Amino acid sequence: MRTIEPETSSDSGSRAPKVPGEPGIWVFIFGDLLLFGYVFGVFLVNRAHDPGVFIESQRSLNVHVGVLYTLLLLTSSLFIVRAMSFIRAGDAVRAPAYVLLAIACGAAFAVIKVVEYSGKVSSGITLKTNNFYLFYFFMTGLHLGHVLLGLVALGVLWRFASRAGTPDFGNKMRYAEGFACFWHMVDQLWLVIFPLLYLLH
Repeated sequence: MRTIEPETSSDSGSRAPKVPGEPGIWVFIFGDLLLFGYVFGVFLVNRAHDPGVFIESQRSLNVHVGVLYTLLLLTSSLFIVRAMSFIRAGDAVRAPAYVLLAIACGAAFAVIKVVEYSGKVSSGITLKTNNFYLFYFFMTGLHLGHVLLGLVALGVLWRFASRAGTPDFGNKMRYAEGFACFWHMVDQLWLVIFPLLYLLH
């Protein structure tokens, strides 16, 4: 096991400022943030035009389930932070274990969300019911798609983590950082979606 040293500047030996991850991943992340920001804005405009329907429909959502989603994603982000610290330390035992814990949290989020969808549909609530549910299904569905994509990214991160500290780890660190940043973005998006859909009055 070896520790992965931070990049340093060649002339002073001090740490050079560095944005984690690959530039391409950040382009994708910022593009996603712009997309969701637009959706959030449209949601708020529609809500302002018909607050009664939005507030009444919001009461059908289980706030406790929304809190559970939040705790799962925040916990998963904490696990990824720990995993990245172990990857940088070259610990190929604890790093993949923490990634698996994060994957478990993300998978639990996805399963519970599908159960919630099923309950809504079985009670006759669909995206055609009214504008609130249109946004509910669209926003949470778009986010769920990102959760599933993020779980794939975490699967790749797990493979990287299992090789942390090996001589051939090489440039994989920047990809590992990029996947971790993407997962943190997915978690942060939920921190906006949750109050918009479940708490805003």
